Amino acid sequence: MEKAKRRFFTDDYKRQTVELVRSNGRSIGSVAAEIGLAETVLRKWVNKFDGSGKPAAAARHLLTQAALPTADQASEIAQLRRENERLRMERDILKKSIAIFAGTRT
Repeated sequence: MEKAKRRFFTDDYKRQTVELVRSNGRSIGSVAAEIGLAETVLRKWVNKFDGSGKPAAAARHLLTQAALPTADQASEIAQLRRENERLRMERDILKKSIAIFAGTRT
């Protein structure tokens, strides 16, 4: 079985491809399919190059601190957590009842 050769792309080619995505407003998936690239490869190129076509500065990749939730959001989160816990319990009860009716034990 023959090993596939790794393709090499110049930075100029990568910049032009990223420009296709940015200038025409097309999706990464459609451009990647058109030129025969994996979508993940093109996504990495888009993240690598900023709007000027130069490699993005490492400082741009720093994570920003997430904003704290408001009171409304906090109450909704608490309500959703309670609902998730209730749904998990219901799921576990159903799993056990299926096992009992099927004749197996968990």
